[in-house]
Amino acid sequence: MASFDIVSKINLQEVENAVHQAQKEIANRFDFRGSNCEITWDKKIISFRAPDDYKMGAIKDILQSKLHHRGIDITSLDFSKIEHVGGMMMKQVVTLKQGLDRETAKKISAAIKDTKIKVQTQINDDKLTVMSKSIDALQECMAVLRTQRFGQPLQFENMRS
Repeated sequence: MASFDIVSKINLQEVENAVHQAQKEIANRFDFRGSNCEITWDKKIISFRAPDDYKMGAIKDILQSKLHHRGIDITSLDFSKIEHVGGMMMKQVVTLKQGLDRETAKKISAAIKDTKIKVQTQINDDKLTVMSKSIDALQECMAVLRTQRFGQPLQFENMRS
């Protein structure tokens, strides 16, 4: 029986590099001079602070462009609402979506069943295993999943035959 796993992973080293690049750009940009803008990175959460809406939007754009240039899919980011944190400062928290939660795995499994491809699915922790007797059916399943959106990037790994 052939199988593969559907996962959702982010290269955390590339995220860290992108955050450092964004910090350098903010430190060097003329329109950020003298303001208290900052970006912090805590292995699973990126947060940034700025005194006004314009700077919050600019920081978000800088961060997204740096992450995109480093190959991080923007759909793997979950931006919270902007909150006021005393004085004139505003804060926004960005959570990284890693692993498939149960609801997303169920949506993917249902989408696979709707295609009527002869495969079976099994939810294992933060991944979804797809099994079939035919490698062609697995490749057809991958092709169908690449055309659909599930709110976070999907990768296919551990192809076994």
